[in-house]
Amino acid sequence: MQVIDWDLAVSTGTRLVRPGPQVSREEARQAVAELRTLSREAEGHVREFTRIHAETAPQPATIVDRPGWIKANVEGFRVVLEPLTQRMADAVNGPPAIVSAVGSRITGVEVGAVLAFLASRVLGQYELFLPPDPTGREAAGRLTLVAPNIVHAERELDVDPHDFRLWVCLHEETHRVQFTGVTWLREYVRSQMTDFLLASDLDLGTLLERLRNAADTVADVVRGGEGNLIDAIQSPEQKEILDRLTAVMTLVEGHGDYVMDAVGPSVVPSVSDIRSKFAQRREGGSRLDRTVRRLLGIDLKMKQYAEGSAFVRTVVGEVGMEGFNRVWTSPETLPTSSEITDPRSWVRRVIGTPALPA
Repeated sequence: MQVIDWDLAVSTGTRLVRPGPQVSREEARQAVAELRTLSREAEGHVREFTRIHAETAPQPATIVDRPGWIKANVEGFRVVLEPLTQRMADAVNGPPAIVSAVGSRITGVEVGAVLAFLASRVLGQYELFLPPDPTGREAAGRLTLVAPNIVHAERELDVDPHDFRLWVCLHEETHRVQFTGVTWLREYVRSQMTDFLLASDLDLGTLLERLRNAADTVADVVRGGEGNLIDAIQSPEQKEILDRLTAVMTLVEGHGDYVMDAVGPSVVPSVSDIRSKFAQRREGGSRLDRTVRRLLGIDLKMKQYAEGSAFVRTVVGEVGMEGFNRVWTSPETLPTSSEITDPRSWVRRVIGTPALPA
């Protein structure tokens, strides 16, 4: 059973996505070569600063255009949604074939439209979930950089291209270091996502109620409200799981921002100019753009950067980098959502209260 028509998602996304900036063949070749070089340089800076080490050497970054990013994310979605797809296929009283066929095409178009919106904005990402390799072995993660978006951003911000590209690589390489150096982290995120999907209420009545909630949310956001579609369609059990997922993703995103800004001054001469202009860019956009960002929860992601970075900065200031790295010991040492906003409570729980002098 196919929940989403993935081929239609790819074709819709690649058809709707806006073209990238105008560059010559030589400019494109140079940008790709420099991004590959800078990603390796950034990896060394990040590992030295974070003191997180992996047993295996990282693979070169994958450089893609906007359609390539869409195709890569569809592959990842298929892997993530496989448990839910299998559960629906095994259901005794599944929906009629015609309902499944029509529904999969509708969701395929919707997924493609969302990916087209995002494909012109994402600078890079560490892809956690990939299809198995030709031998059937589960593939490791992959660092992907979207060259047209990086070039577009550096032109729009009027910043030094070399500095900006290295600055972006510092953030994305931090994610690669996290998920390759902390061996249990990838599987933890995967298990939480699987639990979130399998906690879905699949009966028709509940589904219709969720869709009505989603419609109300869209109307509220258009009027200036603060809701998002993710909150509108989840069950109570999913809210609890999402709380854990949000906490860990706030940590890894904030850690990426913290490392990028901490390492930046020593290797990116114009980092202060880049950070200032980039922060203004995050807040900008048309009213339609801001509305879609709220609906998709992108503004929540921006909030994660700020809260996660503040958590890391406070903890490192209290107990140093070695003390902060206790966060990667096990799932039990990850901060909760409440500890993200109160870093010292995490320090007390995990590090303990220092002994008073005799």
